[in-house]
Amino acid sequence: MVYGIVSAAVHVLCGAALGVTTGGPVGLLVGAVVGLLIGVPFGWSVAAARVYGPDARGVALFVIDHTWSLPNTAAGALYLALHLVVGHSLDRPTSQHSCRVSLVEGVSPRYATTIGTVCAGAGPGIQRHEDVHILQARLLGPLYLPLVALNYVLFTVAPVWLLWHDHANAPINRFTRYFEIGVYPHVWNEAIAYRIQGTPPR
Repeated sequence: MVYGIVSAAVHVLCGAALGVTTGGPVGLLVGAVVGLLIGVPFGWSVAAARVYGPDARGVALFVIDHTWSLPNTAAGALYLALHLVVGHSLDRPTSQHSCRVSLVEGVSPRYATTIGTVCAGAGPGIQRHEDVHILQARLLGPLYLPLVALNYVLFTVAPVWLLWHDHANAPINRFTRYFEIGVYPHVWNEAIAYRIQGTPPR
């Protein structure tokens, strides 16, 4: 329960602080409301599923997720709120003491997706892959999402990955495959995660 309350409070306070620096008193109010709207569902999920354990690992990762990696956690909190709005379910047994919020349903039945500490649609066959993304975010903190976005843009407009792509087993023969089979599995964060677990789409 304490983790959930503190998490929600951090989101509200940071939203308010960001708002006041960009928009004065009105910005403070708007930022606080945005922090409340994403922080409360995230805090509830953290408490309800007992995401962080009471041990040193749980405390340390909670602190990292709410300080150095807070931009990733906030993005994950927004992602979680959207899932909950459309009726997706919190996977409490999988989330418990995992230091991640797991959701039963994903965006697509074909893929699991992780943003910050929120993982949607993962099963045992791909969970380690998704956990790599959580670790990457914790290590790189506020740099993680910009670096991922930059790599996607770079590999979309300058497809240097074609030099090492497996053309025989994963041909790029239509427009959608350029992104699904080409850009996506070659960006740095996915390439590392696929080396640990999973098979890139073909």
